[in-house]
Amino acid sequence: MPSSAVIAARGAERWRAGHPWIYRSDVLKVDADPGDLVEVTSERGRPLGRAFFSSTSQITLRMLGEGPRDTREFFRERLQAAITYRTQVVGDAHAYRLVNGEADRLPSLIVDRYGDVLVVQTLSQGTDAQLDLFIDLLQELVKPTGILVRNDPKVRGLEDLETVVEVRAGEVPDLIDIVEGDIRYQVDVRHGQKTGLFLDQRENHLMAGAYASGRGLDAFSYHGGFALQMARRCESVLALDGSEPAIAALAANADRNGLTNVEGRVANVFDELRELEIAKARFDTIVLDPPAFAKTKASLPKALGGYKEINLRALKLLRPGGMLITCTCSYHVSEPLFLEVLERAAADALAPVVLVEKRLQARDHPVLLGVPETSYLKCLVLRRL
Repeated sequence: MPSSAVIAARGAERWRAGHPWIYRSDVLKVDADPGDLVEVTSERGRPLGRAFFSSTSQITLRMLGEGPRDTREFFRERLQAAITYRTQVVGDAHAYRLVNGEADRLPSLIVDRYGDVLVVQTLSQGTDAQLDLFIDLLQELVKPTGILVRNDPKVRGLEDLETVVEVRAGEVPDLIDIVEGDIRYQVDVRHGQKTGLFLDQRENHLMAGAYASGRGLDAFSYHGGFALQMARRCESVLALDGSEPAIAALAANADRNGLTNVEGRVANVFDELRELEIAKARFDTIVLDPPAFAKTKASLPKALGGYKEINLRALKLLRPGGMLITCTCSYHVSEPLFLEVLERAAADALAPVVLVEKRLQARDHPVLLGVPETSYLKCLVLRRL
């Protein structure tokens, strides 16, 4: 007897509207073990396709829809479609997202590529139960030299899953050499942020390099994704981050690329922006790429204050004619809300600005329409008049 679930009309309508998450309150009946693939029907008995079942998460079902009845062929088709799409959009990139969860109709599965190595994350009971199959299919379809399972995100705790970081196929070196544009990096896929780099900013890093000029400032710089691209066109770049290891990695990457005009500084960015303002420092190109200030809806008011503060300081530091590239990766901060914050910051800074460009995460991190959670990164380019 196959595992099964029956969902309420509200859940069925959510799925018909394109959102694959069915919450516990909309699950009327379930006969399944944790992580099972279940056959889902409406309360009137209409088949709705298959889903991943979670016994602990509030997202009880992650809908997959219809496809081949054979499980291996079902997931093979989904993975192949994701891989084919990346061949259309990543160009000659060495590091990019190969599978982006819901937007590739594989909810809670992440696969990132670094050269010939794949890094896999299974973030729900359902994808975790299929991990062996995913590893086998990725070896067949991609033929990587190694596959690392990087299952250490905190979200796995909501699924009652353990933390695991292990090589599951081939060999994975301690550091992997990759190229982004003209910049070379060494990436630690075992210990770096996310799976090693902030791949969702890859295209925005290159964009910032194209806008850069004069004296540059990169706040919340991490390993220098923005700073190093800017340094190729700026006279000098000051990179700020609160993490000493991040600044050390940035310095090593600058040396690796022969960039002697980058200064990395370990600092509390909020405090340092105030100190730079007091010192009457001025910059021609500024990037703000902070961590998510609003990780929950309840934290939104405080987060908006933080976003306004750093953008206000940055605009005071920006010379007329200069460019501000400012980001938020907080899903709870919508684009209209972010623009409102920037308008208030510009007014308080007495710095009139024009909006030059709106950007999202890189195209290898596509947004699934109807699923606002997949549209989290906003990157806006402003010019001070």
